[in-house]
Amino acid sequence: MRKFTSSLTHGLAFAAILSLLAFTPALRAQQAGQSDHLVSPGQLQQQVQSASATRQKNIDTLTQFLSTPAAVREMKSARIDPAQVQNAIPNLSDSELANLSARAADAQQQFAAGNMSNQTLLIIILVLVAVILIAVIR
Repeated sequence: MRKFTSSLTHGLAFAAILSLLAFTPALRAQQAGQSDHLVSPGQLQQQVQSASATRQKNIDTLTQFLSTPAAVREMKSARIDPAQVQNAIPNLSDSELANLSARAADAQQQFAAGNMSNQTLLIIILVLVAVILIAVIR
């Protein structure tokens, strides 16, 4: 039994030494200020700021489109509170915002160029409003 305990002790000591040797370079690198991260904190902060700016741009585009007199008039005629729709916009996911913002910008551009009738624009407005309200409710 004593021989087994001695072998076990030697084995544990050997394992401890190996683990120290294995982790020493990592500890030195960490102490020297080096990092094993794939993305630096500065890059991460830049990505977060970029995503935030993109999200805000999409919110602004959609808000401006749905604030036009035609959009407000159409929402009121459909008995939809424009303020409720405006308040729901920031609650959309990033992908929903990007999609709806792109559609709103395209519809506005097509209408301004004369490629779209007023009636088609009003239908697009109602569809966007319905999507916003459905997305926020779920």
